[in-house]
Amino acid sequence: MRQFFNREFTPAKAGRKVKMKKPEMIIFDYGHTLLYEPGFDVLRGERAAFSYIVENPRHLTAEQVSTAVQELFGELQGLRESGIEIHEWQFMRLAYESLGIKFCISYPELEEVIWDAISPGAVMPGADKMLAYLAKEKIRTAVISNIGWSGNALKNRMNRLLPDNRFEFIMASSEYVVRKPNRMLFEIALQKAGLAADRVWYCGDNKKADVEGAHGAGIYPVWYQGSVPGEENTFGKREGEEKPAFDYLCIQDWGQLPLVLG
Repeated sequence: MRQFFNREFTPAKAGRKVKMKKPEMIIFDYGHTLLYEPGFDVLRGERAAFSYIVENPRHLTAEQVSTAVQELFGELQGLRESGIEIHEWQFMRLAYESLGIKFCISYPELEEVIWDAISPGAVMPGADKMLAYLAKEKIRTAVISNIGWSGNALKNRMNRLLPDNRFEFIMASSEYVVRKPNRMLFEIALQKAGLAADRVWYCGDNKKADVEGAHGAGIYPVWYQGSVPGEENTFGKREGEEKPAFDYLCIQDWGQLPLVLG
């Protein structure tokens, strides 16, 4: 038997089991929550893009372009840290046109060529089975992700890797200007769902963006701290982080969520 006790998912004591009220919907983060990106390699993305170049007046190599693109991204990183999202199409336009590079395909097409080459993506352990359980229990699902890739590219990736998902909507911060923990993203999700905040849970791996962000919008947060052997998560749990002072659920793998809800 298992229980949710205080803030951590721990073995039941003295045979007690604490059941939590089931939410009507659970909204998820994307990266290192439902999916992850093994073998992430930005240079491989630029090399894939080179197959579609029609103008390269400086005769730059893929390595040189990759360096220039990453330097520009670093210069703009302050915007993202301040809570502003940069849409991939805008970023590609700025980066490539500044180098005089043109392609024979559109930026929406180029985006997916590059992202798939950087990493085709993979499913976090147990995420697919957990989503199947939620569907069986008629608990609605959706996604909010802090991500510069377009909403369409994110949706395509989610549908490819989790083909049986029943997400009612997939929100990418790139389409909304702001990033989590901005409460507007969570409030828009509640409007899309037609639900009050107290009927929804939000699951993510990042304390500030996901746990504190959901709590700030009145949504019950689930701090997912699962991992994949050999894959570092630089955006999730940081060593030495203080636990949130508010009520939340902490789980180490997706197999625990059905036990909490069951």
